[in-house]
Amino acid sequence: MLISLQIVNYALIKSLHIDWETGFSVITGETGAGKSIMLGAINLLLGQRADIKSIKKGENRCIIEAEFMIKNYGLEPWFQANDFPFDNGQCILRRELQITGKSRAFINDTPAQLAQMKELGQQLIDIHSQHQNLLLSKEDFQLHVIDLVAHNQELLNQYQKVYATWKAAKKQLEQEQLRRDEQLKELDYKSFLLEELERADLKPKEQDELETTIETATHAQEIIYAMSKTNTLLTDEGNGVIDMLRDAKRELGSIQAHFPPAEDLYNRIESTYIELKDIADEAASTIEGMEHNPNQLQEMQDRLDLIYRLQQKHHVADMQELLAVWSKLSDEVNAIENVDERINQLQKQVDSLHKQAAQQAAALTSIRKATAKRIEKTMVQQLKPLGMPHVNFYVDLQAKKELASTGNDIAHYLFSANKNGELKQVSQIASGGEIARVMLCLKSMIAKEVKLPTIIFDEIDTGVSGDIATKMGIIMRQMGTCNRQVLSITHLPQIAAMGSVHYKVYKEDTEDTTNSLIKRLSDNERVEEIASMVSGSSVTEAALENAKTLLTTAQNI
Repeated sequence: MLISLQIVNYALIKSLHIDWETGFSVITGETGAGKSIMLGAINLLLGQRADIKSIKKGENRCIIEAEFMIKNYGLEPWFQANDFPFDNGQCILRRELQITGKSRAFINDTPAQLAQMKELGQQLIDIHSQHQNLLLSKEDFQLHVIDLVAHNQELLNQYQKVYATWKAAKKQLEQEQLRRDEQLKELDYKSFLLEELERADLKPKEQDELETTIETATHAQEIIYAMSKTNTLLTDEGNGVIDMLRDAKRELGSIQAHFPPAEDLYNRIESTYIELKDIADEAASTIEGMEHNPNQLQEMQDRLDLIYRLQQKHHVADMQELLAVWSKLSDEVNAIENVDERINQLQKQVDSLHKQAAQQAAALTSIRKATAKRIEKTMVQQLKPLGMPHVNFYVDLQAKKELASTGNDIAHYLFSANKNGELKQVSQIASGGEIARVMLCLKSMIAKEVKLPTIIFDEIDTGVSGDIATKMGIIMRQMGTCNRQVLSITHLPQIAAMGSVHYKVYKEDTEDTTNSLIKRLSDNERVEEIASMVSGSSVTEAALENAKTLLTTAQNI
């Protein structure tokens, strides 16, 4: 619970320090005295975005710091999970805002992110302001109250995990179906391209071989002539190079016995003779194997033209790239043809997850329906003494068209304050004062179910007065028991009298500025404050007596 609050240089507050008590405390003060400013400062500690305009004029920075005692609220696991020290159940939240716009947050003197501060703050303080009454028109809020009272969080967490998995699988299925529809539009064309490449029956080195063979065949006559001429020059009888070499060998052989160097020359000519004879044979063989066949040449040229056309069609430069296109098209066509199998598998997964989610949602619905009956009974019991003797309160749980993150339920709180009145949604039929009483009763019911250290009501009594205000004060005082702290900012003397401790917010003018301050009232000061709330600025003796009566009555309830 909130132990102390310190505010420095925030809005109209120069320096403020206040110690808070357990139980039910009230805060009063004239309109504009600074009550909302103090709440604004507390909201900064709960992770609200800061505005440099909040810094008191003429100052460079503001500081808001609050100390909480949280020993018995089961928050140690949160501190451990977020690497913050858990100092014997003490928690200090601090925000610092500089005129430069830089903002810093600390939890137990350890730098913290605003998201962490907000998450922790939601477990420390619940601030109920007038605008929160609008929550009664929100279906999610109404369902959330049911789940709080039912202690559904663990089951809801389990459901939401399955629900999130189902939604992700469903999205994947939808994407696959869209992809299949797009692919099917291209299947015919891709199949045509693939069939064309398969008919071509391409080979990896075929293009190079064709280009070489065609080049040779195109110049066959020139090649035959050159080879024939070469063969003739080498083998012509009597005049050929080979016959001449044979004669040279014979002459050198005849002198080897008389002239040793001739042996080396003989061997060299022998080697040349063998090489030239081989060349002559290869030239003759080439002539025999080369036949100028125009039909065959045309067939090869047609084949090469087909390869060129396919390369141009698929925007590739060589056979390797064209074969890669063939492989890719084959994979794509096979994938498209097998997509239905993948979609069927995904559909089975989606159906299975939906079935699991639906089962868990049904379990939630069952618990919520039982809890709704408890809520109806409790709300009627609490609202009747608040000036609604004929009140009827009904929790209408309806099934959604499809599963949502909160389950399969829509909740509407139906209400009638009059005898035999038609039940309608609270937000549509209740007056401002009735809504305030409904919200107070809901908060009271929730407080019994949730370990929330501190609850602050900001003028929840709007639209009520007299005996009803007294009874609302009783409810808030009862909420302040059981190790809980309740603070109520009020303009009603009946509620102010119910507090165990009374604080007053007021303004004080100096020569150059106005400051907002807060103080704990003594018994006499409290009588005067409540009397002024009864009679206005002019406190009469009757008002003082009325104030004393209110305080005495409150003490005896």
